[in-house]
Amino acid sequence: MSSLEMLTLLELAHGRPGAAAGARPSFAASPVLPAIRWLARFARRSLLLLVLLSAWEAVPRLGLIDPVFFPPFSEVIAAGWQLAQTGELYDDMAASLLRALSGFLISVVLIVPLGLVVGWYARLGDLLNQIIEICRNTAPLALLPVFILLLGIGEVSKITMVVYSCAWPLLLNTIAAVKQVDPLLIKSARTMGASPQQLFRKVILPAALPTIFVGIRLASASAMLVLVASEMVGAKAGLGYLIINSQYSFLIPQMYFGILGITAIGLAFNAVLEALERRFMRWKAPVSA
Repeated sequence: MSSLEMLTLLELAHGRPGAAAGARPSFAASPVLPAIRWLARFARRSLLLLVLLSAWEAVPRLGLIDPVFFPPFSEVIAAGWQLAQTGELYDDMAASLLRALSGFLISVVLIVPLGLVVGWYARLGDLLNQIIEICRNTAPLALLPVFILLLGIGEVSKITMVVYSCAWPLLLNTIAAVKQVDPLLIKSARTMGASPQQLFRKVILPAALPTIFVGIRLASASAMLVLVASEMVGAKAGLGYLIINSQYSFLIPQMYFGILGITAIGLAFNAVLEALERRFMRWKAPVSA
């Protein structure tokens, strides 16, 4: 046996890639295995959800619940498909998304800077404390008739309701985030000669971001809650209008699909905010399980 043949056999025995020139790639190196692992993780995390959806489908069909009032999941999806084919679903979702996003973004742009200022300047916080406590303990839905009387039943009143409901979780969490910054970090930055602008950008804001994002995510949930309620009262489009109109028209599958649509929008909001949180806080070490 020649030395070249011996070298080839040794490479094959040790599994070196040089010996497998021209051979097929291994299964582990192919993209199939990561996809299988992702599907396995998704199935494991979604097991309870799949069980609940299966129960939703089976219970009405077995007659344990009246299917007129609680239709099977497949009928709800079919009703949603019919709404999509007529275009009504897209109009309602677009109207709700526009109102929710507009009010949410306006509140973030206005309230987060206000919270940073109030949290940083203690005297301003003491001056505004009573007003903040009164307003945050006034339920937004209780003010819905007031907003309708003052602003009408158009888009302005609904967006204003969303802004009002988002303001308080944003404001309170931002104020708490600034006040909870470690004083040693502030003292160390000042000792090293940091200017007020550098102190804010390099110390206060990064340390406060985790708690601020908690307020942002709470505000997104509050925005959807208040928006749906306002659309049920005075609107001609939107998922809240779809739900209440389907109930009055006894279109029960469409009503349930409207509820699922609101849930889907809320989950999408939360996923986007989680992605933004990971991007803005790449410095934060991940918590190991």
